[in-house]
Amino acid sequence: MKFRLFLAALLFVIPAIGHATPIRIKDLVEFDGVRSNDLVGYGLVVGLNGTGDGLRNSPFTEEILSNILERLGVNVTGEQFRPNNVAAVLVTASLPPFARAGSPIDVTVSAIGDANSLLGGTLIMTPLNAADGDIYAVAQGTIIAGGASATGDGASVVQGVPTSGVIPSGATVEREVAFDFTEMTTLRLALRTPDFTTAGRIEQAINLNFERVVAVMLDAGTVELNIAATRMPSPAHAMGRIENILVEPERRARVVVDQRSGTIVMGEDVRISRVAVSQGNLTLRIQETPLVSQPNPFAPGETVIVPRTDAALIDEPGIGLAEVPEGTSLSEVVAGLNALGVAPRDMIDILKSIKASGALHAEFIVR
Repeated sequence: MKFRLFLAALLFVIPAIGHATPIRIKDLVEFDGVRSNDLVGYGLVVGLNGTGDGLRNSPFTEEILSNILERLGVNVTGEQFRPNNVAAVLVTASLPPFARAGSPIDVTVSAIGDANSLLGGTLIMTPLNAADGDIYAVAQGTIIAGGASATGDGASVVQGVPTSGVIPSGATVEREVAFDFTEMTTLRLALRTPDFTTAGRIEQAINLNFERVVAVMLDAGTVELNIAATRMPSPAHAMGRIENILVEPERRARVVVDQRSGTIVMGEDVRISRVAVSQGNLTLRIQETPLVSQPNPFAPGETVIVPRTDAALIDEPGIGLAEVPEGTSLSEVVAGLNALGVAPRDMIDILKSIKASGALHAEFIVR
C-alpha cells in the first residue's frame, strides 16, 4: 500500500511542464558574458577555543602567522610559539556579474590543516584572487560554522562539518571585471538543457514579442539576438524585456532512479509498451545455535562448545507473470506499475529490465 501511494505521488510532484507551465526565458538560459567568476584566497582564522591546527603537523600555519605578525610590526624571528587557537584556511567566493567596487559578497571558509573546528573563529584580512592572479576582493569577519563538536577524555562526538563555515557579506569587492555590456551588438542565449524544440520556441516567442526578426536559432543550445534590431535604448533594456518572456520548454522523457535510497522519478512524457513481468526473491537464511557440553560435577573432563548451524535457502513467492499494459500517459504507466505490488528497490530492477527489452521509451538514468 505504501508503494502504491509513493508511485501515485509522482502525479503530483512532476507537473506537466511541456503543456501547461510557461517558464521565463531567464530561467531557461544563460546570457553570454553575464556570468560569475570564482575567487580563492589563503588566510588565517584566529580566536578558536583550542581547536586550531597543531603547528607541528601544519607548518604552513606557523609560516602565515609569522608573516602576518611581521607585517603588523611584531618581530617573531627565531621565536618558538605553539598556539592552538589558529587555523590555516582556504577562502572561496563567487564574484557576481556587474559587481561594483564596494559591493559585499558571501565567502566560504574551509580548514586545510588538522583543526577540529572553526566555531567562533575570526578570519583575518584575506585577499581573494581570480584565475588571472589579480585581487578582486578582500575577506574578513566572524565565521558561522554549520556543525558542532565535543571532546572528552575517552570519546568525542561531531555533528555536521565544524571545519567549514561561511561569512555572509564577508568580502568587499575591490576591483571590477572589465566588461562593457553597452558596446555589445549581438548576444547569445545558451540553453541550460539544449533542445531544438525549446530553442525554436524561444526564437519564436522573442520575435513575436518585438514583432520583428530579433532572434535566430543557431543550434539546439544557442539562440542569437540582434541587439540593434530590438530598437531599445541599450542592451540592458533589451535584456530586461527578453528575460521575462514566457516559453513552454520541451523536456526529454526521463526515468531517474537512485539505488541507494530507492527513489524513482518519472517525467510526464514517459511511455511504456505492453510487457509481461515476473519477479521473485531467493533468500539465504543462516542461524547459529551453539550447544555447551559440560561434564557432571566432580567428573573428569572439560567444557566444550559444540557448534550447530541451521542453513536454508528460501524461494519466496514473487509476483508471478504480471502484465503491464501499454501506457499512453504518466497516470497509466503508474497504474500499470502499481499492479505489480513490489517494493521500490525491486521496482528499480524491473524498470531496468523493461528498458533492456526496449519497452520503456525514455532516457533511463541511474544515480
